Formats: sequence, C-alpha cells, structure tokens
Amino acid sequence: MTALVVVSHSDPDSLTHSVARSISDAIRTTGGAVETADLAAENFDPRFAIADQNLFRGNGTTPADVMAEQERIDRADHLILAFPMYWWSMPALLKGWIDRVFVSGWAYEYNPGVELVKKLDRLTVHLVVIAGDDAESFERHRVHDAFRTQIERGIVEYCGATVGSTTFVYESDSRTREDLGVEISEIGIAMAARVQDQHPSVDTRNTPAPVDSNSHAGV
Repeated sequence: MTALVVVSHSDPDSLTHSVARSISDAIRTTGGAVETADLAAENFDPRFAIADQNLFRGNGTTPADVMAEQERIDRADHLILAFPMYWWSMPALLKGWIDRVFVSGWAYEYNPGVELVKKLDRLTVHLVVIAGDDAESFERHRVHDAFRTQIERGIVEYCGATVGSTTFVYESDSRTREDLGVEISEIGIAMAARVQDQHPSVDTRNTPAPVDSNSHAGV
C-alpha cells in the first residue's frame, strides 16, 4: 500500500508537522511507500482563480499545479490529511487545496440531469486533526457531527472515497509536549498498521480529556 500525507501548517515545528512526520516515519518503518505534501513549504496557491473557474465551466484546461497534486493522489492508495482545527473545520490553505484539486472530471463527474459519478472509490482517506478543546467539549457542542457532515460526508464520501479513520489530538494547547509526544507516536504506529493491513474504518474521536481550551494558535 502507498500513502500520501498532506500537511497544512506554516510552522515546521508545529504539532501538526510532528504528527505528519510520525505517520510518515512509521509507514516507512513497516515497509510502506509514503510521499509527503507540505502545502505551506511548497507554496501551494489555494485561490480558486480564473483558470479554475474556466475549468469548472468546462472551457479550460487543468492548471499545472492542480494536475501535479492530482497525480500525487493518483499514486496513493491512502490519503492522510494532517491539519489543525480552525473554526470547526480546516485551515484555508487545505480547504483551497481541496477546492482546486478535487474538481469535476477528476474527483467526480456531474452534469445536470445525469447521475453523479464518484471517481475516487479506490482511495481511502484518513483525517488527523490537532484540536485545542477536550473531547467532552467536542461532544457537548457536537463538533464530531460537524466534521462528519462537512468533511467526511461532504467531501470524502461525495467523491466516492472511503473514510478510513478520523483521529483527534485533543487539548493540544494545554498538555505537555511529552504527553502529546507519546500520543503522536501511537498515532503514527496505528496509521501505519491501517495503511499496511487495510484495517476497517476506525473512529478515534472519543478519547477522554479533562481540560477545556479554545485556542488553536500553537497547533
């Protein structure tokens, strides 16, 4: 099995990057093939510009940078998205990457009056989310439901891909680096096992956590 790890964070020393490195290293250790896409370091342009509009309208060609991203995904069996949670969702950079890359004709095919064709059914997608709040707060505010609706169902399943796992790292602003480091290492090992063994879908969103924190600046 091959994997593409997409990380969206401007700080290479962030917890988000630590998670991405842990996952990539663990996959390599188990003999898997993995590629990393660091959207910030690679200066990916998330703006849905006129070339993207023309492609959407059916009178343009796929921009070169978008085609390169699609080719990276095409080489992978598993797509792993590592990102901090901003406003119950993902950072603008990652959202723009999805806006531009997951387009009609490649991720799905839709024309009025014709049944939707989902084109990414061979792909398994894993979400690894760095969050400031604790698990109890997520349950209370139904954040998991929001992720399920807008990201798992609204993006991944809309294109026919399988949601392989959704993992939240809670209390990222209030726990010690040592404590977080242990969890991040465990996430890497677990993800490598899923990629290599194609474990069934896993939902790891309910890890208990006692402290309530709303900041996301350092994740």
